[in-house]
Amino acid sequence: MRNGMIQIYSGEGHGKSPAALGRAIQTVCNGGSVVIIQFLKGRGLAESEFVKRLEPEIKIFRFEKSDENFINLPQERQAEECQNIRNGLNFAKKVMNTGECSLLILDEVLGIIDNGIITVDELKTLLSAKPEEMDIIMTGIALNDAVCVLADEVTKIETMQFKIWE
Repeated sequence: MRNGMIQIYSGEGHGKSPAALGRAIQTVCNGGSVVIIQFLKGRGLAESEFVKRLEPEIKIFRFEKSDENFINLPQERQAEECQNIRNGLNFAKKVMNTGECSLLILDEVLGIIDNGIITVDELKTLLSAKPEEMDIIMTGIALNDAVCVLADEVTKIETMQFKIWE
């Protein structure tokens, strides 16, 4: 039995969530199962007809009620969503405790730290529930040293635009 890894996909541009989804498909092709929990994504992938066809091997959950991005919400709705986000984190802990999947993706979990919804210590406590053989991928834009030390591997994804000269 191999030890699972904790990985971070971070960076300013696009591509973090698609990279994580690619790893999810790879995991399923190798006989594993995947749980994806999305945070701060507005509508996110949970309602996509394509993604629904990936079940039961890849299950996507979103606990926020609003389809709007968290930062655009008024303060009282942000407070409600903070509780919903914490419910999502509790669900992540349950997934880890039951060993329900071989890969757990916490999509945009770094953003909930950046928005002050949880602390790095709370994330560290959550990750301590990880079974040895489970892989975890965390995504998000903002990255700091305190979060980096929680991971076995950190990947920075950059979006570059090139102008083709004629």
